[in-house]
Amino acid sequence: MTANGLLQITLYFVALLLLAKPLGVYMAAVYENRPLFLKRLLGPLETGFYRLSGVNPEQEMGWKSYVAALLWFNVFGGLAVFALQMLQAYLPLNPQQMANVTVDSAFNTAVSFATNTNWQGYSGETTMSYLTQMLGLSVQNFVSAATGMAVLVAMIRGFQRAHADSIGNFWADLTRGTLYILLPLSLVLALVLAGQGVVQTFKPYQTVPLVEQAENTTQTLAVGPAASQIAIKQLGTNGGGFFNANSAHPFENPTPLTNFLEMLAILLIPAALCHTFGTMVGDPRQGWAILSAMTLVLLSLLFVTVGYEQGGNPALTALGVEQSVSEDQSGGNMEGKETRFGIVNSAIWATATTAASNGSVNAMHDSFTPLGGMIPMWLIQLGEVIFGGVGSGLYGMLIFALIAVFVAGLMIGRTPEYLGKKIEAFEMKMAAVVILIPAFFILGGTALAVMVEAGKSAVANPGAHGFSEILYAFSSAAGNNGSAFAGLSANSPFYNIALAIAMLAGRYGIIIPVLAIAGSLAAKKTVPSTVGTLPTHTPLFVMLLIGTVVLVGALTFVPALALGPVVEYLVMVNGK
Repeated sequence: MTANGLLQITLYFVALLLLAKPLGVYMAAVYENRPLFLKRLLGPLETGFYRLSGVNPEQEMGWKSYVAALLWFNVFGGLAVFALQMLQAYLPLNPQQMANVTVDSAFNTAVSFATNTNWQGYSGETTMSYLTQMLGLSVQNFVSAATGMAVLVAMIRGFQRAHADSIGNFWADLTRGTLYILLPLSLVLALVLAGQGVVQTFKPYQTVPLVEQAENTTQTLAVGPAASQIAIKQLGTNGGGFFNANSAHPFENPTPLTNFLEMLAILLIPAALCHTFGTMVGDPRQGWAILSAMTLVLLSLLFVTVGYEQGGNPALTALGVEQSVSEDQSGGNMEGKETRFGIVNSAIWATATTAASNGSVNAMHDSFTPLGGMIPMWLIQLGEVIFGGVGSGLYGMLIFALIAVFVAGLMIGRTPEYLGKKIEAFEMKMAAVVILIPAFFILGGTALAVMVEAGKSAVANPGAHGFSEILYAFSSAAGNNGSAFAGLSANSPFYNIALAIAMLAGRYGIIIPVLAIAGSLAAKKTVPSTVGTLPTHTPLFVMLLIGTVVLVGALTFVPALALGPVVEYLVMVNGK
């Protein structure tokens, strides 16, 4: 790797870690309802929301009531997005006169945005009206992200409380996360992006003359209110692009500065939530331990991705094609990448977006080398816990922490404890459900797709790469990521329905057992630490946690990966 590449990676991670702590401490204050400047400014608006909706924010909920409120809210949100798509031809803010979306595609998209997946089987600039983009998709970008953060805070309260039968109020957690965290950050980022050239307009698409005269002398440029959606798509780890090319599109990501800020926004809140966790449980070292584990895994896999992408394709080298890498990042595998970003920035984005459940792209993952593309896929398959989605990544990682202390307890013959709570049979059963549900829908969905004609006919590339495209699609759906190996024509009834089912299971099949664990922990007494208690803030525990995450991912998905990316790599190095 060049010095330039190392500098870019260093700058990215230094900025991320420096910003994570102050934001994390601020978010802890928001969820603990402590006095803040923004509360003085926006407090009347928050109170007004509660009055209009008849919510008492001080009324606590048990875990089952919390689940019920969350599910009903998400059901009605999904129905609203579905209705907007089915009726958009008759609604305002549709200057291009977009037709109504087909039923199966509308269902898939509604589920996708309600579950924070933001998988897109359609092309945004040719399918969605401005109203659908703003009132449907952008609103879900906010509330689906706030939902994940609310579940995390409920789980943290499970560690905080003792002999309690409640874990907070979903409506208060949802409102505060949206009003005091996501909205202010998105407003600032949207203004910066618009200032850098990201489009933000209600004008119809623009027809402009071509610089070089050809048979067609004009071109139609798709525009719209994009900057506001791009900001929350990154900060909320949503990832759904206003345009089909996502953040490879110059109207979504026009400059090196927007590229850096959008990449930073992907991991900013997930990283900061580690500090929120440490602050709320009264031991910042716990947050640092989790953040250290996430960072070490991501950095390691990032260097693997960069290495394979800069290594290029040996078949092309044998033909005399120059693929050497210089200080300006030229050379290597540049297929599917923007020359203005180069290999390193493309690899940072690819690993960050799949480590988080973001799914936005500034390069096409389908064009990565076999093992370079395998790393983003495997990051999804690890459970979206290496930073992960806002809220969902950390509560997923905490599940792995419970498994790690349970295994360690069995090894030394002690009842496992984490943050003063004994980890017993119920917590382990729920943790097993969390681990098994995504794996079942990823592997089961892939197996179904390769057996039926409707699944196989959508594959553009035969052989191992075609299998990888299907495996990636179901990994992305069940992992609530949303990115794709784009050679798969997934906008069909079979994939729209199958992937929507995987999204629903991957989101709510995880949230329900996580909240059940939160309720169980809150009801338990707090056990004081003794000399026999496993410290969960030390380098030893960080390594134990990393080992647990990687081992589960390896044992579950290595056979499937061997049939796809590994076989394709072996074919490639043999010049075929």
